[in-house]
Amino acid sequence: MQSMASDTKAATFAELYTAHARDVYRFSLYLSGDAALAQDLTSETFLRVWITEQPVRTTSVKAWLFVIARNLYRHEQRHIRRKLPLDQDVASASSPAGDAEMREQLERVCRSLAALPEVDRSAVLLRVEGVSYMEIAALLGISVAAAKVKVHRARLHLAKENPGGIGHEYLEKRHS
Repeated sequence: MQSMASDTKAATFAELYTAHARDVYRFSLYLSGDAALAQDLTSETFLRVWITEQPVRTTSVKAWLFVIARNLYRHEQRHIRRKLPLDQDVASASSPAGDAEMREQLERVCRSLAALPEVDRSAVLLRVEGVSYMEIAALLGISVAAAKVKVHRARLHLAKENPGGIGHEYLEKRHS
């Protein structure tokens, strides 16, 4: 009995392969631009169909095959990206020396922020978070003009205390 079911599955699979293999190959070739990869994707697609326990619906089989091929292609792309070497700039930024330098710069900025009056510190941090000057003024109980002045002075202070670091680009842009 199982042999007969297996023979029926093989016959159905052969018909399915004959009817759709060329379409799946063309689709895979279009996705990848690589004939060898397209052949691999086509083979893997039909392998997945062969080992599935779900019955194949003939009304949507072509779309289903394309979805399988596309998912396999996307999986392959993720796999390839994982194997690529790191960009040297990214690799050097996460080196122990780079981490120590970033930590030192962050400590300098935190000390500079702590040296500011609380209202100035709050104003600049709120602005960095994207809060409008009107909202800063309302939150701090000051005028809009005062909020702008406080943010400006705080940025100047940060730029002066951290040359070449955070806030420095503001000083160069505004006062060069």
